[in-house]
Amino acid sequence: MVRLPLTPAEVERGKRLGAFLRRARGERSILDTALDAGVSPETLRKIESGRVATPAFPTIAAIADVLGLSLDDVWAEIKQPGSEVEPTGSGRGARERLAS
Repeated sequence: MVRLPLTPAEVERGKRLGAFLRRARGERSILDTALDAGVSPETLRKIESGRVATPAFPTIAAIADVLGLSLDDVWAEIKQPGSEVEPTGSGRGARERLAS
């Protein structure tokens, strides 16, 4: 299977996603966040830096869950250029917001 090159819009969306997750993580360590989400710290680092512009949905859902983010907030952040939704996560207690 050949993977098509990412469009500039996909690259930009990946950068917005990474920046949003980084802001939401705040002072929490990348190691703790990654391990709690069940991903490698290197994977989370690549997502946050925008080097992985199109991460798998389960990966983003797991990271959002750990950070207490709703998937609606994540989607709102990445779908529009220049959007600035502030992360309102409250940790693991936000699990019910991920199920819709």
